[in-house]
Amino acid sequence: MFDLLGVYRKDGEHEWPITANNADELEAIVLGGGHILPLPKESASLANVLEVSVADHIAEHVVATTGLELMRGTERGYPDLEFTGSSLNDEFHAVDIKVARRKRTKKGVSKNTESRITLYTGNTYFRYPTLHWPGTFRPFADCASHLDIVVLYTLNEESPSRVEDLELIVQPAWKIASKQRSSTTREYIGAVVDIEDLRAGRGEFATPEEFYAFWRKFPFKIGRVVQQQLDKLLTKG
Repeated sequence: MFDLLGVYRKDGEHEWPITANNADELEAIVLGGGHILPLPKESASLANVLEVSVADHIAEHVVATTGLELMRGTERGYPDLEFTGSSLNDEFHAVDIKVARRKRTKKGVSKNTESRITLYTGNTYFRYPTLHWPGTFRPFADCASHLDIVVLYTLNEESPSRVEDLELIVQPAWKIASKQRSSTTREYIGAVVDIEDLRAGRGEFATPEEFYAFWRKFPFKIGRVVQQQLDKLLTKG
């Protein structure tokens, strides 16, 4: 699922040719030979690497074993993955991948995520779910479900891969939602930060109806670009 060692560097510090009988031997050679540079430890950069790795794993293994049809989203679109097929009654199911680093304190690893996970962009496809926004496969309301795969990890600055204690949590987005934005400057809906609450699907809403009612009434700001997109979509409608 996440088997990246680091960034490959062409030049090594060993004799050529090299011979490896299996993946573990090759790993030892490239690490010992100076071929591997560390992945970035900056949160957003490392999150992008993790997200792509998990999405690739799902695309390779889940589709092969289930026969479901899969579509991959764009980097800044919604969702990251979409599944459909006869076993799902040909309905569409959105799956978004969220990466969160465990917060570190002076006493060790905290029980919280380092920052609040973003669940949705609140002022576009979420606020207007019947419109087909750019960057989406279809209107938000046309999906039968909206799931999040939360990828938790602990930063290890001594490891080239930077990642240890990888954990995946799968929950419907509304079940891990908070009543807080994930950013003070952007119109994002945030998740709860307690890791046990994420595991248990123990967000701040008792029902999906309560979640949607709260956030659809939230006074999100609409900037000029979003307003232009909205006007265009409403004109088409």
